Amino acid sequence: MNRLLKLLADNRRAPSRRFEVVAAEQGDGAEVFLYDAIVDDELEAEYWGGVSPQSFVKALRGITASTIHLRINSPGGSVPAARAIEQALREHPARVVVHIDGLAASAATFIAMAGDEVVIAKGALFMIHKAWTVAWGNSDDLLSTAALLEKIDGTLVETYADRTQQDPNQIADWMAAETWFTAQEAVEHGFADRLADAEAKANGGWNLSAYAKAPCPVPAPTCRGPLATPLDREPAASVDYRERQRLRLAVLTRLLPR
Repeated sequence: MNRLLKLLADNRRAPSRRFEVVAAEQGDGAEVFLYDAIVDDELEAEYWGGVSPQSFVKALRGITASTIHLRINSPGGSVPAARAIEQALREHPARVVVHIDGLAASAATFIAMAGDEVVIAKGALFMIHKAWTVAWGNSDDLLSTAALLEKIDGTLVETYADRTQQDPNQIADWMAAETWFTAQEAVEHGFADRLADAEAKANGGWNLSAYAKAPCPVPAPTCRGPLATPLDREPAASVDYRERQRLRLAVLTRLLPR
């Protein structure tokens, strides 16, 4: 099972999803809440939930404030989608202050790297790892997919190294180990600039069992669990159920390497 699909499936009904742009009550600023997974397009967002680059970039381009406060609490998601979001943030004329309010994992971490300043809440977590995909075919197909993943990992190493000034080999080792940094460690290693005054907010009920080394709170109902809960099962006889199955197959097809 592709672990990205598992991450999305496990979190279809996460309780605190939020993507919203809010104007500052005072001064010339705006808050963008990225409290969700990151998906490739609107079709995936409709089925899995999550924020697509189309929605994010459209909302971002409507902001005329001189400062954007991007608030992140995300379990990650699609690399290409997150790259598009990252680039849109880099190109926006506003000063971007990233606030890691609870969790920045996987694809959410290099979105954070687009900030002019990165502030991480005490108790928040920051996780980097190697890219995932799903593939099938003959040995040449699989070798080609592996080579592509290595290139993707190389671009991520470069992005993290540029921001942190850490040795690229050290970054690559952290990614290979699926490394979870505390807020203090994120600051010490250059992924964030400073600690926020406030403690981390709740992580939004994210199920992180798709990751190999996710730290689990006690009790840990959202760290380890089945791929789908009974709430994910629509009545088999309904038209809505059949339509969702059709959309799901379309989404799976889009995720396969070409």
